[in-house]
Amino acid sequence: MRRDDRLTLTLHLLLHMAQQPKRAMTSQEMAVCAQTNPVVVRRALAGLREAGIVSSVKGHRGGWGLSRPPAEISLDEVQRALGVRVVAMTTSDQRPGCLVEQAVKRALDDAIAEAVHVLDQRLAAITLADLAADIAHVHGVPFQLRGAS
Repeated sequence: MRRDDRLTLTLHLLLHMAQQPKRAMTSQEMAVCAQTNPVVVRRALAGLREAGIVSSVKGHRGGWGLSRPPAEISLDEVQRALGVRVVAMTTSDQRPGCLVEQAVKRALDDAIAEAVHVLDQRLAAITLADLAADIAHVHGVPFQLRGAS
């Protein structure tokens, strides 16, 4: 299993946007927050714009912002908009003619499908607002979502 870092990066960016709902954040500002390149930020957010999670404005006062309140954006919705899974889990088919391998692969594929379903349900229940509350609670850091409902 391998964790996809694009989801982690994107959630990081969304939480910074949630802190400033009245102001669009530029790709450069978010790149500084996430210690990455503005091009990486724009690529990460492009799919979210198509999914209606973020909006962007071009021009001098342009930038990115959330399209909906943080409490209405789930982690599952973000992962689907990115086209990534939190954890990539697959089985290989190295010996497709082997009956033993086929049985093992079927069993593992079924278990993986069940685990993915449970994970997706859990992620659907976690919102950006929940992440912000966790930051404030666990770390004692005031992390307010301004203007959030």
